[in-house]
Amino acid sequence: MTDLATHQAKLAGHLARFRETGILNLIGGQSVSGAGGTFQTHSPVDESLIADVALGTAADIDAAAKAAKAAFPAWAALDGETRKTILHRIADLIEARAEEIALCECWDTGQAWRFMSKAALRGAENFRYFADLAPTARDGLSLPTPTHLNITTRKPIGPVGVITPWNTPFMLSTWKIAPALAAGCTVVHKPAEFSPLTARLLAEICQEAGLPPGVLNLVNGMGEGAGRALTEHPDIKAIAFVGESRTGSMIMKQGADTLKRVHFELGGKNPCIVFDDADLDRALDAAIFMIYSLNGERCTSSSRLLVQESIAAEFHERLIARVNNIKVGHPLDPKTEVGPLIHKTHFDKVTGYVEIGKADGATLAAGGTRVGDRGWFVRPTLFTNAHSEMRIAQEEVFGPFLTSITFKDEAEALAIANDVAYGLTAYVWTNDLTRALRFTDGLEAGMIWVNSENVRHLPTPFGGVKASGIGRDGGQWSFDFYMEQKNTALALGQHKIQRLGA
Repeated sequence: MTDLATHQAKLAGHLARFRETGILNLIGGQSVSGAGGTFQTHSPVDESLIADVALGTAADIDAAAKAAKAAFPAWAALDGETRKTILHRIADLIEARAEEIALCECWDTGQAWRFMSKAALRGAENFRYFADLAPTARDGLSLPTPTHLNITTRKPIGPVGVITPWNTPFMLSTWKIAPALAAGCTVVHKPAEFSPLTARLLAEICQEAGLPPGVLNLVNGMGEGAGRALTEHPDIKAIAFVGESRTGSMIMKQGADTLKRVHFELGGKNPCIVFDDADLDRALDAAIFMIYSLNGERCTSSSRLLVQESIAAEFHERLIARVNNIKVGHPLDPKTEVGPLIHKTHFDKVTGYVEIGKADGATLAAGGTRVGDRGWFVRPTLFTNAHSEMRIAQEEVFGPFLTSITFKDEAEALAIANDVAYGLTAYVWTNDLTRALRFTDGLEAGMIWVNSENVRHLPTPFGGVKASGIGRDGGQWSFDFYMEQKNTALALGQHKIQRLGA
């Protein structure tokens, strides 16, 4: 196993060029500075400067949108097999640079190496999967009637905007960009300002793989500047966004004047429901993994634990011991399980909920304190004796922060599970198949796992209900967003047409 010192030495080599040149935008195939100058990105590990980043403005977004518009006709007209070849080449280069991507992601976001080393390869998997769908992306249906032959086809919608978040940014970028390119769309990508490194690496990889200039454009910047300009630009036909629910609402308003299509992957306050007949060992492993892995900074985390009263005492005792044993440390250390939160503002938010939980009357059973005096480390936190009306049970904390609530029976569990504004995922633990089917049918969530942690299967639909999002990713659902449906009806013979004015 590679040790911390080796990882640090390799990272230093990768970061050296960013410190020298800064992190530039990519517009029309050219690396360019931002019209707004630069801003700085710092590591959450020790608060040190990583690099200066191009500060994109509305002018940069306009140039990128025009580049995407100019590149669109040729890219859309390219045959699917050629697009497939280019996207597979991108996947090859991601795999070749997977270690570099993972190291930069760890330093930029604070995510632990044990997870980011796999996330880079997940990005390659996303490109390969959608590359293989590219040749059939435009395929439609034959829908005949006695009088007409209806033929449907799909066409790429045009230049699209992709706005990605600061948690696992590389994998989430590929999850949006790969299907857009496979469909024949061109892209303007605006990554989160707090984690810009791997977006630049992805842009470089796409260039090296032979993606034509202007097909993928990168503009760094702030949400109110570059982000808003992208959502309002008339040449951008759709916006794919991953982030907070409140920001999604703002983007919808900003895109209204140009009637933009939107796809939102937003927040979650996801329940993990453990019934008394569950395999408690596996349920415990999954409940811990789904909230404390990735620093708890993911929309699908199981941040509400619902435990049946008859097993709550035993389950909580084991849970507390495990949470107190989670290793918090340097994200480049292979032994680390939880790294620092992304930045001080977010650290203040997460630790602020510790005080909110105490004030509401819940029991702080584990964690809740800062670790060290440099970087934004917080000890994994667990509240017990909570109830559904508490803020810590209703609001998305987005950190290593778990709220546990007990329930008497199935009806009460379902009521608690659905008693939030969100509806992204849910996790159900029971060995009663009939109960599992009945209970999941009543859950208000877009994705549900029974007796499992979150395991993604790329052809399946990914997305939420209520405040957790609009639309679905995955398989053909991605193409439903990035493409327009067209129907052509051909008359079969001389069917009777009504005559007016004869």
